Amino acid sequence: MNPGVVAAIAYGILAVVGGAIGYKQAQSKASLISGTVSGLLLILGGVLRSLGQVWGLGLAAIVTAILVIIFTTRLIKTRKFMPAGLMTILGVVALVVMWKNL
Repeated sequence: MNPGVVAAIAYGILAVVGGAIGYKQAQSKASLISGTVSGLLLILGGVLRSLGQVWGLGLAAIVTAILVIIFTTRLIKTRKFMPAGLMTILGVVALVVMWKNL
């Protein structure tokens, strides 16, 4: 399987799980909705690429870039590594892997 597809799906699963954890801990509906939507878009992009749709990985890369910007901003504001720092680092890694496999 294409490493970009794996990165997109893995980061998507992490986004969905993170949104659910954010909802459970802080009752944040925004975390649940944004985590679910962005995670499903990432998973969809990975699946589409694995089915031969080249643009699927592009979709996943765009969503990942947006999430990296959002989490970097949140990290700067809160100065807390969890979850913003972790998601920023993993997002950058996923984005590099996707970029190399576009």
